[in-house]
Amino acid sequence: MKYRELMKEENDSVRERYELALERIKGIKVEAAVKEVYRDYFIRTAAFIEKAAAFLALAEEDRLKDLTLEELSALNRELYEDILPDNYEESYANPAYAVQKLGKTGRLLSYLYSEIRGMIVYAAENRLFSITIYAELFIEVYNYLEEEDEYSYKDVKRAIYDFNMDYCSDIIEYRTRELLDEDLSFAADIIEGWDLKDLRYLYQFGEYIGENERRIAEFLNNLPEEEIKAMAFTYTDGYRRGFLAANIDLTRKKTVNIRYHIGFERMVKYAIRNFAQMGLKPVIYRMAVDSNNKRQQLRLGYHSCGPNYQYDYDHRFDIGLYMDKAFHERRLQSYKGAFEKYRDKAALYAGPSLIQIFGEKNFIPRVKAEAVKLDKRQQKLLVAFQRDSNMVYYQYIKGDETSFTIIAYPVPEIGSRFEEIFRETVKVNTLDNDTYKAIQQNIIDCLDRGEYVRVKGTGKNRTDLKVMLPELQNPEKETIFENCTADVNIPVGEVFTSPRLTGTEGTLHVSRIFLNGLEYIDLSITFKDGMIAGYNCGNFSREEENKSYMKENILYNQETLPIGEFAIGTNTTAYVMAGKYGIWDKLPILIAEKTGPHFAVGDTCYKMSEELELFNPDGKKIIAKDNEVSILRKTEIEKAYFNCHTDITIPYDELAEITVVEKNGKETVIIKDGRFVLAGTEKLNEAFS
Repeated sequence: MKYRELMKEENDSVRERYELALERIKGIKVEAAVKEVYRDYFIRTAAFIEKAAAFLALAEEDRLKDLTLEELSALNRELYEDILPDNYEESYANPAYAVQKLGKTGRLLSYLYSEIRGMIVYAAENRLFSITIYAELFIEVYNYLEEEDEYSYKDVKRAIYDFNMDYCSDIIEYRTRELLDEDLSFAADIIEGWDLKDLRYLYQFGEYIGENERRIAEFLNNLPEEEIKAMAFTYTDGYRRGFLAANIDLTRKKTVNIRYHIGFERMVKYAIRNFAQMGLKPVIYRMAVDSNNKRQQLRLGYHSCGPNYQYDYDHRFDIGLYMDKAFHERRLQSYKGAFEKYRDKAALYAGPSLIQIFGEKNFIPRVKAEAVKLDKRQQKLLVAFQRDSNMVYYQYIKGDETSFTIIAYPVPEIGSRFEEIFRETVKVNTLDNDTYKAIQQNIIDCLDRGEYVRVKGTGKNRTDLKVMLPELQNPEKETIFENCTADVNIPVGEVFTSPRLTGTEGTLHVSRIFLNGLEYIDLSITFKDGMIAGYNCGNFSREEENKSYMKENILYNQETLPIGEFAIGTNTTAYVMAGKYGIWDKLPILIAEKTGPHFAVGDTCYKMSEELELFNPDGKKIIAKDNEVSILRKTEIEKAYFNCHTDITIPYDELAEITVVEKNGKETVIIKDGRFVLAGTEKLNEAFS
């Protein structure tokens, strides 16, 4: 059944409620029932809902395809204009402005408006139920604040709380269905049904379409078909080879989740065809727009660059308005129920396949006192939900039965040399696997003899780390490090392990780094027995703000994390590319981690697939999949995982040495003053010349 027909059936049951709510909201625009202080908010929000309703009518009647490119562009801007940076300071979506105008109730009303703004994408997808329930919540809050009544802040907050308790299961069930059900083919229908040279297709998604989206689509349209096919092949073949490397039977699976950036549809169209040859249908869901399903400001799903990163950052913890123990339990139960309902489809899910982008302007967030924050109790509840929901996820989607792949490309915002950088990135993404496989094996052979590795920074870099290695019992048949070529993790270029925590200690430091879209200046983390014992950065003048920033966005509100991975990146070509074009601050983690040693804080790379036997190309079995924390999965699984994994790379130019120290005291240097010196690795230095 086509997506539009599917949604028409589901919308019939809620049509009358929607029409009644919309009629009431139209009346709000012209009446003066609320106190003066709130009147502007309700008039402007009601006007927005009417815009969303008009957009819905166009989408439901399939009339968006009849509009010109200019008309679609104007409509898109109109829907997003009040949260664009130039207008955001006086938008009720901005919690600072809302609190300034409306007092403490402004925080609640800013949250409400942010949730209501999700109506844009619900309208594009013909999701009448989602629009209706938020419209009804808006009316309920309006009624509480009518002038003749004397309701309080607590009453409005209670309405928001009750709403989320009442609709939690519906919201989470649909999100889970998006992950698993190929019949929810909204994005796939656009990609496969439109002539992608007609850029009007971009405006069918409902996402904000800016210069990056338009220009990357135009750029890809002008590339020869064979180049697009080659890009798609690199991406999908990496996915296929990931299953082969892990000896997982892909033929048992039926769906693959494609996550990508809008503008890359021409490549995705060929990828869908390639996946079809593997027996896989696409499930393509967008980044969450509701507070119930968001994971902070992270972009999980297909998306555009968006209208305003500060807006996303301001609302990253809106769930804190209604998160308590009862809601946590309700949310978790809803999550379990959704996966149970779609358990048959979950068994057929092969895993995600990601196309990331890089090159956007650096975002340095403003931390606003008016934005919702989590208290300590809520932080613990959020950590508990992430842990427990992941256990549910892996109960239905087995980690040792799925795989993934990730690849990245630049967007035009990276600068005037975009086309050169794009072609260089394609080159980096297609470096010869066999060449790197042989070089990396030399590094692994050296590391396998070690008791620990010493890593030291140079110049202003204060890194001084002792990284303990697991002990090999059978060196002839076993290995500690994985020889990583370009399959699940494109581009090629690293060897990695799960280090032994006991005895791992010291300081990790980088002068400047971007992690998940956020900048960190003078970042340092100290470790004791492999666990984070202290952390700081230099982003803000107050130490308290620096530590809060890192706790929220690197530790994800947890008190500590282990070192889950130690790796040595070998992709000197990517390193030189970054220097040549001055894009060090733009590289995604996916590429940056290949340009020096890196350390991941959080889970190991083998989370929930530790029992799957893996072998390097030389035939040796990889045995270092656990550490002293992850091994608790066998006795106290709730303590074994942290549901995060953040790679922090030391670039070659900040690196004094990487030295392997054996039990007998023998030392072998792998990298000295930013260059590879181990025998058999000299070829890696050619990129520097």
